[in-house]
Amino acid sequence: MTPTTDFSIRSILGGYDKNFMYIITCSRTGAQVILDASVELRHVSQFIRGRLTALLITHTHGDHIAYLDQYLEAFPNMMVIGHPDSNQINRGKSFKNVNQNQSLKIGEMTFLSIHTPGHYYDSICYQLDPILFTGDTLFVGRTGRVISAKSSLEDLYDSVYNKLLTLPENIRIYPGHDYGEKPTITLAENIKISHLLQAKNLKDFQQRMDEFESTRKPGS
Repeated sequence: MTPTTDFSIRSILGGYDKNFMYIITCSRTGAQVILDASVELRHVSQFIRGRLTALLITHTHGDHIAYLDQYLEAFPNMMVIGHPDSNQINRGKSFKNVNQNQSLKIGEMTFLSIHTPGHYYDSICYQLDPILFTGDTLFVGRTGRVISAKSSLEDLYDSVYNKLLTLPENIRIYPGHDYGEKPTITLAENIKISHLLQAKNLKDFQQRMDEFESTRKPGS
């Protein structure tokens, strides 16, 4: 039996590198939330039918905020939500920062912010039970990479192993890119298929990441 929820999720694939952008709609109030501004507005405007209340940012790599100004111009009352140090998305009164384990109610939906630095310093995952939007911290089949100036492998290990993998295994992740064999997966399934999610400790994770990088195919 499929469980009922009080929200719906529309996944839109586009952007610079098989980015996923999500539109979450509250079934009770019609309030809508966009996750990441990675796809041009003209490609998603037909799906914005309720009240676009907020745009949640998972992190400020350019592909995830590429079209932020388009959305702000079209929806001037929309709130932009992200990490306190994400200066690139701070638009004065329209910006709201969220900290670790902060609840955010939009319509009748309650999002929980989980600060997950590693792939990038300002990475945030958003939990909307039984869903987890993971940005570039966790993909189907692997973790994010640590190749940016503000990346940290130690932080990524802590974020993935001590924050995300401690959540209930039936939580379903919705990542920031379509890099896996399927677009979404449960945590339990992901652990089974991912070599990077089976490390015994930080040193083991480092070795697994080195192996992944040495064999990684472009676009994966």
